[in-house]
Amino acid sequence: MITKPSTIMVFKKHGWRVDRAIHNYMYFVFYYPYVFILYHIFKFLAFHFSWFKPLRYFLKFAFDRYHSKILSFNDTKKILELNKDISHIDESNRSIIPYKYAYKIIFTEPDYIAVMDCPCKKTMGDEPWTINSCIAVGKHTATFWLEHGKRYNARKITQKEALELVKKFRQHGYITQAFFKVATGGSTGVICNCHPKSCVSLQATRFAKQFDSALSMNAPAGYKIVHDTTLCKLCGDCVGVCPFNAISINNNQWLYSIKDCAGCELCVEHCTNGALKLVIDETKPRPLDIEKL
Repeated sequence: MITKPSTIMVFKKHGWRVDRAIHNYMYFVFYYPYVFILYHIFKFLAFHFSWFKPLRYFLKFAFDRYHSKILSFNDTKKILELNKDISHIDESNRSIIPYKYAYKIIFTEPDYIAVMDCPCKKTMGDEPWTINSCIAVGKHTATFWLEHGKRYNARKITQKEALELVKKFRQHGYITQAFFKVATGGSTGVICNCHPKSCVSLQATRFAKQFDSALSMNAPAGYKIVHDTTLCKLCGDCVGVCPFNAISINNNQWLYSIKDCAGCELCVEHCTNGALKLVIDETKPRPLDIEKL
């Protein structure tokens, strides 16, 4: 396995940082046990040591090195329809991905895509149909998955199939996230379909807020919702699909918490009356909009 082309590519990518190359290798080869162990560590700390506030420094250390950017459907679509390489490595990326280390936006041969079993959903016991749902965009990561991920049912798919997979999950209330990790080069490339009940990163943020309310592993998409009262029927579809409890209906009034909204766009997609619209939220990190990079 060490001599496979994709493994050699990993070590070349990290250069003298052999420690990161090994971490990169172990992370994907042992994807499920890696995430399973981390989840239970976070859960144990949150359950038994939420009183020990200095742990927030450990959590910030971890979150600066592994985190996600929530994506709107339109921004996801642009990534999954890319027909040229993107290599955007700039300090300005921190206005999109507001973390200290992992913020590179790189897609090499983006039409080369693989899908693999999601370790989060396996860990959390999600429904069987949801498991094969982690998407690698770009030849480097996708090839590694295909060469090492047989136990996780890795398979190559087209851009169209990847987009249809995302659509399917969004119809069932799953948000879309692009993940960044220092050990995989500090860049994105993995896009997953996530639900708060079965996503370890969203669960980790929930645990972390017991130590510090400002901690989050998940950067918001960069949008907010505009509500048209003339079109709204107060049907509650948006309330039911919102993963962040940012929308509610009380005394026949539509209520919205912009602070809690992550701009994922699910409510807009599920509003059958067209009463909701997604717009830029200047108070949040910028959207990961490939066209505007």
